[in-house]
Amino acid sequence: MIDNKTETPDNCGGCSALFTDFYSLTMAQGYWKKNMNSRAVFEMFYRRQPFGGGFSIFAGLGSLLEKLQGFSFSPEDLDYLRGLGIFEEAFLGYLGDFRFTGSLWAADEGSVVFPNEPLVRIDSGLIECQIIEGMLLNTINFQSLIATKTARVWLASGKGAVMEFGLRRAQGADGAMSASRAAYIGGVAGTSNVLAGKEFGIPVLGTMAHSWVMAFPSEEEAFQAYADMYPDKTVFLIDTYDTLKSGILNAVKVGKKLAGKGKNFGVRLDSGDIHYLSIEVRKILDAAGLHKAAISVSNDLDESIIQTLTNAGAPVNVWGVGTQMVTGGTEAAFTGVYKLAARDDGTGRLEAAMKFSDNPEKTTNPGVKQVWRIRDSQGMLVADVLSLEDSENPDIVEKGNTYAFWHPSADYRHFTHTVEGSAEPLLRKRMENGNVLAKEPSLEDIRARVRQELESLDQSYKRILNPHIYKVSVTGKLRELKLELIRNFLGDL
Repeated sequence: MIDNKTETPDNCGGCSALFTDFYSLTMAQGYWKKNMNSRAVFEMFYRRQPFGGGFSIFAGLGSLLEKLQGFSFSPEDLDYLRGLGIFEEAFLGYLGDFRFTGSLWAADEGSVVFPNEPLVRIDSGLIECQIIEGMLLNTINFQSLIATKTARVWLASGKGAVMEFGLRRAQGADGAMSASRAAYIGGVAGTSNVLAGKEFGIPVLGTMAHSWVMAFPSEEEAFQAYADMYPDKTVFLIDTYDTLKSGILNAVKVGKKLAGKGKNFGVRLDSGDIHYLSIEVRKILDAAGLHKAAISVSNDLDESIIQTLTNAGAPVNVWGVGTQMVTGGTEAAFTGVYKLAARDDGTGRLEAAMKFSDNPEKTTNPGVKQVWRIRDSQGMLVADVLSLEDSENPDIVEKGNTYAFWHPSADYRHFTHTVEGSAEPLLRKRMENGNVLAKEPSLEDIRARVRQELESLDQSYKRILNPHIYKVSVTGKLRELKLELIRNFLGDL
């Protein structure tokens, strides 16, 4: 069994299996009572891109794997459930021995991903699949949302230096830890969250608060005291009183003393017109011969503001982003869902399952599926294609072959493509019999994967506004299965 504890936060109540939705337990008791715990396959996917964007970043897998290994009911948990007066004593005894014993497939954490393609697949008994639903979605949805937001911020900055300052605005301690982890994956250079630095090995960064400046008799004395203590890590917050008439002038006075000792420093703007002030501050620093002094900015920044400032040529070296990053800003949640894809047909074989809906976009794709990522001869992403994972009758996508790939919802829309580059399966087995098969990569490696993946995505998909829509399609075999199930269902009405 692999221990990833140093890589992931404990934000599921000590991995208590009470970290689930109540209906999962009431359904689980029903399955147990009716002896319906045969094999089932569930898949997690999301329905639309957050932030109106053209891509998302898959994050939270390392946290999920750790939680699944310890997901269980303590005696105290069982006492609580007993007190609800709903669950039978024999079922509570069953829960006392509950552990996840199934298999899990998933994309690599840090992958660029798109709507309606499976990101996580669970193959286990029906009860296990049901009980882990809430925890799985909570873990993947939140971290994927924050990693995606961060990647957008990083791209908007021109791939510059971004600091995560969100601890005080995050949704509780759990949210703050998960957000710091996901933000680092998404591209920040460091975090203000010291516990996240300890737990995950993320660089911790920070400057000073206005209270430091206000605690001294004068701004210059505050700057001097800080420079004396931290000569190698000095950043002056220059907007406490007046940025141009006071702050930057005192920063220059103290900064020149540091420069005389061979030390560099920076200044930070946290209010006002960032574009105008950064230009004026740069002029003053350069006029004083302090050309290496860096300018950091904060103040409720998001990717749209940062891109505007970057395009306008604001001389900013470091971007501090807090609230808009760790909360998701304009997007409240990642739209991940968890649906039954296949179940035991009573003979030990899996049969495809499919959800129908009055909303066509909520109709699911049936069967156990693989996702094939198609690249061109230069390694750039072309399309993702869903196929049926069938060992007896393989439905695979291979280099050199020409295929018709179909729109997953509109059965008349398709495109024909010859695979000139690679066709790689995204989902790989991570757990078997409840045990992690291999140590997950470090956060540094996951972060590097994000950057590599973004480099292989055309700029049209990375636009902050009105991005191009990436093709997610299905094979002809999967399309025929879906149409067959639809015909059979309609025939029964």
